[in-house]
Amino acid sequence: MSNAEYLTVLTTIDGAARAEEIARGAIEARLAACAQISASVASVYRWKGEVETAEEWQILFKTTGSRYDALEAYLKDVHDYDTPEIIATPVVRGSAEYLTWITEETDAP
Repeated sequence: MSNAEYLTVLTTIDGAARAEEIARGAIEARLAACAQISASVASVYRWKGEVETAEEWQILFKTTGSRYDALEAYLKDVHDYDTPEIIATPVVRGSAEYLTWITEETDAP
């Protein structure tokens, strides 16, 4: 697998406990090797014609390109938002050992 086939996938949710539930579910299902939950952030966005501000927690998943579709489907299924933020960014470079670990942890057992 080339480095370009690895992704970080970002989503946000409105609570720390919910963020951990979503992260844990993705790891248990082997959709990602790792999920990092960041402390609350202030999000300012336009929704249904109004500018909104909300406190959210970011979840950053490390996964492979081959697991992206399943991870996206999982996030859409378990997410509380009508239109959840799901953004994938390719990993341009990474240590061979870490990328191998991501592959191993996202392969079916």
